[in-house]
Amino acid sequence: MEKIVRNYRIIIKQDAYPDTKKVCYSALCPTLGLADYGDSVEEAVRNINDLIRFHLGSLENEGKEIPVDEPEKELVTEVQVDLSSHA
Repeated sequence: MEKIVRNYRIIIKQDAYPDTKKVCYSALCPTLGLADYGDSVEEAVRNINDLIRFHLGSLENEGKEIPVDEPEKELVTEVQVDLSSHA
């Protein structure tokens, strides 16, 4: 069987559990619209990786197209928003 490897961008951000306020890390895969979390960055990456593998396997089993991440066609930037006039 031929090995197929796909790369997907993951955004990790520090977060907190709503009930305990304990620090956790959210992992988001924007191309696939998937999110997961973990108590550490490493755990969040492992969890989102497992979720992505499950999701892609489900798409394949259903005969659906597998989305491809093309970061070279996107621009990631930030914007400053002045909210002082709304205060």
